[in-house]
Amino acid sequence: MGLETKITYLDGVRFQVAARGHEITSDQPLENGGTDRGMTPPELLLASLGSCAAYYAAEYLRARSLPTTGLVVTVIAQKAQKPARLMDFRIGLSIPGLDDPRHREGILRAAKNCLIHNTLLHAPRIDIELENKNAEVEQRQPELVEKA
Repeated sequence: MGLETKITYLDGVRFQVAARGHEITSDQPLENGGTDRGMTPPELLLASLGSCAAYYAAEYLRARSLPTTGLVVTVIAQKAQKPARLMDFRIGLSIPGLDDPRHREGILRAAKNCLIHNTLLHAPRIDIELENKNAEVEQRQPELVEKA
């Protein structure tokens, strides 16, 4: 099953991100030349990881008829250089009233099964291609040769 998103340039350093009829804006903060109208690409990555872990945690809680009220997930990562990347991710789960050690271990196992978590742990192949689907095909007109 394939997934697809479409990212369209808007202006400045702002992009529209679309998937399945949903849209969000990615932008940069003012100090990076943006208008601060959306999350940066690294923040979107953290949001993806955190919302995935939250989904798996909530599924664990629901499957055991445990309350999901107050579930909060925080994701922190550090920036690294050469090459520029994010590293040292930390996912924090906060679940009020979850005191039973069995459920605390279970919810950690569930969150670690998150699709995005597993994707980051097992580096996928990433191909980058230049597509010119919308470019007009240049057609040469035959040169007219005058007869003498």
